[in-house]
Amino acid sequence: LDRKFDIAPSADDVLMDDGDVKRLIDQYVVAAHLAYDVGYQFVDIKSCHGYLLHEFLSAHVRPGPYGGDFDGRTRCLREIITRIQDEIPDLVVVVRLSVFDSVPYQTGRQIGEPMEYKHELPYRYGFGLNPDDPLSMDLTEAVKLIQILDELQVAAINVSCGSPYYCPHVQRPAVFPPSDGYRPPEDPLVGVARQIHAARICKQAVPEMLMVGSGYSYLQDFLPHVAQAVVRQGWIDSVGLGRMVLSYPQLPADTLHGNPPKRKLVCRTFSDCTTAPRNGMISGCFPLDPYYKSLDAAKQLQRVKQTHKK
Repeated sequence: LDRKFDIAPSADDVLMDDGDVKRLIDQYVVAAHLAYDVGYQFVDIKSCHGYLLHEFLSAHVRPGPYGGDFDGRTRCLREIITRIQDEIPDLVVVVRLSVFDSVPYQTGRQIGEPMEYKHELPYRYGFGLNPDDPLSMDLTEAVKLIQILDELQVAAINVSCGSPYYCPHVQRPAVFPPSDGYRPPEDPLVGVARQIHAARICKQAVPEMLMVGSGYSYLQDFLPHVAQAVVRQGWIDSVGLGRMVLSYPQLPADTLHGNPPKRKLVCRTFSDCTTAPRNGMISGCFPLDPYYKSLDAAKQLQRVKQTHKK
């Protein structure tokens, strides 16, 4: 964000040239072949959470065929999908998609604050946001992309948002941040509601596309009730769980069988599952899972957290 592009950058400004991108697409296809050969029935093309395919969606200032306008910024994802489908027609393709972004938030602050961005308006470094007000979402392009993915016969979309690396409170609502993060500047319920709302807009715009919602773990004990409500109302087809199944993998089965939830296993969003891998350790629920509590990594994790507190 320190640099203002008054003109489009040259090819010398990019970290990957177009040849690198084409070779990357080849590697995606190789990986899909490997998955199919060992018996997998589908592959999930991850275009979310700040990873490379997600970054291409906001590559407004990239020159050449893989940046610039909407067609260029979505080209890499589309080429990967069509190549896989052409070469392995029996392999189902699904996509996890961050349908909206935010400006990066500053770490090292007690309460999260967005980095200075007003000198960058209109903002050209995000996807699914309003370029004149990048703290608010605009799903016009996201819906357009989902419509294209539907035409390409992508089987399902997991609707997600942002990145845990530069706007964790948006992407992963929680009261307790990662040890190197910041306390959320909003009630985490606002973040949950924002993701539910975004997924609902996408689902209503492309009702024939199977969609999975994200961002529900902070609801904790109320998660099964809200999940049931949004599915019954047709706002989403299914609810996907991440952090919750680290601490309580039996929750979906208990819910579907009408069993009361085991409250001592419910994820409380302590974020140790995020802090650990950020510091080179295995990800797991260290506070609630006896297995992870017994690991040497649990003690190492506590030392890391104490260091960050200082």
